[in-house]
Amino acid sequence: MALKNFPIGIQDFASIRNEGFFYVDKTDLVYKLTHTSKYYFLSRPRRFGKSLLISTLQCYFEGRKDLFTGLAMERLETEWKKYPVIRLDMSRLKDLDEEIFAANMDSIIGHIEKEYGIENDLSNRAWGTRLSNLIYEANKKTGEQVVVLVDEYDAPVLEAMHDVALLNKIRNRMRDFYAPLKSLGGILRFVFLTGISKFSQLSIFSELNNLKVITMNDDYAAICGITKEELLSQMQPEIQALADKQGMTYDEAVAGLQRQYDGYHFSENSPDIYNPFSLINSLSELKLANYWFASGTPTMLVKAMARYKMSPEEYDRGFSVAQRTFDAPTETADTPIPVLYQSGYLTIKGFDKGAIRPFRLQFPNDEVREGLLNLLACAYTSRNDDDTSEFLDNFVTAMKARDIETALTEMRAFMASIPYDAEKQNEHHYRTIFYLIFRIATPYLVRCEERTAAGRADAVVETADAVYVFEFKLDANGTADDALKQIDDKGYLVPYTVTKAADGTSKKLFKIGVAFDAEKRTLGEWKIV
Repeated sequence: MALKNFPIGIQDFASIRNEGFFYVDKTDLVYKLTHTSKYYFLSRPRRFGKSLLISTLQCYFEGRKDLFTGLAMERLETEWKKYPVIRLDMSRLKDLDEEIFAANMDSIIGHIEKEYGIENDLSNRAWGTRLSNLIYEANKKTGEQVVVLVDEYDAPVLEAMHDVALLNKIRNRMRDFYAPLKSLGGILRFVFLTGISKFSQLSIFSELNNLKVITMNDDYAAICGITKEELLSQMQPEIQALADKQGMTYDEAVAGLQRQYDGYHFSENSPDIYNPFSLINSLSELKLANYWFASGTPTMLVKAMARYKMSPEEYDRGFSVAQRTFDAPTETADTPIPVLYQSGYLTIKGFDKGAIRPFRLQFPNDEVREGLLNLLACAYTSRNDDDTSEFLDNFVTAMKARDIETALTEMRAFMASIPYDAEKQNEHHYRTIFYLIFRIATPYLVRCEERTAAGRADAVVETADAVYVFEFKLDANGTADDALKQIDDKGYLVPYTVTKAADGTSKKLFKIGVAFDAEKRTLGEWKIV
């Protein structure tokens, strides 16, 4: 059986349908969307199909019935009325140099003005007025209400988040630009905006407070992305081909895809959503790899990481938040959670309706976990992947041999090479680097600040046949002996005395006291018992 031709990098609905690419039918949701309300906003991570959704809406409102043959829309739609469509792709507005930004805005509006015969010498930089005139002219020439589709509405604002003065300037310009979308409601048939973030009511949305936000709406949770049901019902041949290529069973391939790309949930009762970009790349190339993360990390995320004190272990194991966390103004939030969630680096993993903080957030899958932890390691150590690869190879070899002495010696040398001003040199900093190294380099279970009845162990590393309990001391606050004594006094090792290996034998238990040398900025002495 011939395998499907996946539309890698193609976000144009007409091209996908005309050129025989595989398309997961979302047109039942498109129909519902277009016949329920008029103004919408949808936030989804990058490369999650927002542009394809915009393109699908454009083709639908242009009355291109032939493109929907065999899809749910063919059954649902009976009128196929044609409307004038103004589609604005704001992803081009990422260069914030004033002249380049203005030129790009002129270009975005100008080519649509030409379609309707509007002459503009481009000296008019009142872009809101030009958009308003464009909508009026489209309505006048066609006699129909106008459809406005905006892709990546927030692109320029995201680029300016690191600069408060620039942010305010760009935000105000874009707010004025979008203002006609509310004031001209009488001649608008449908308005749909997509983006990564939802900005506060004090910024762009203050002019668009009539938008229906469907980002966390159960009905539209699956409008972008590929559900588990869609994968298993429509892509069995490709899953089997992946299994054959990688020497797996069909079930093992399904499990691998799930671990690597599944896990997204965008509402309380969302189905399992797979990252569409990674999934179709994987089934096209017949291998499991980090396609989405490797395709680029948003500038805003890197800047957010520098701004906030990250706690990677917390995001790894999951934590609970209230609804207001999602609604916090992205541009003024005092936590990285909104930007991490909106960007797709955290997702909803559970919902407890009666709880004060009902939403449980966590990394969605292995691809995101591995990618973000590596990125955090680079941020904490000011080292790139090439700098750390030899160290990690040696570290992993030592851990596999249960040679913790050599592993810590390797770690000492690596930490000593970290630039002096890379981070604030305190116990939290060292513990975070320790956690990141173990979590990135090994498949072992790693927990920091692990609770016991008497307190919290600084770190626990659990392998297939051993448990290592670590206690850290900054040299001014204690020695390796003091750390070992705390492990004994607090009973940190007690919970693991009954832990069994796969063969039923008790796991080997280790107590490790580590003193950090603040002057040399690395591990000082350690003792292993």
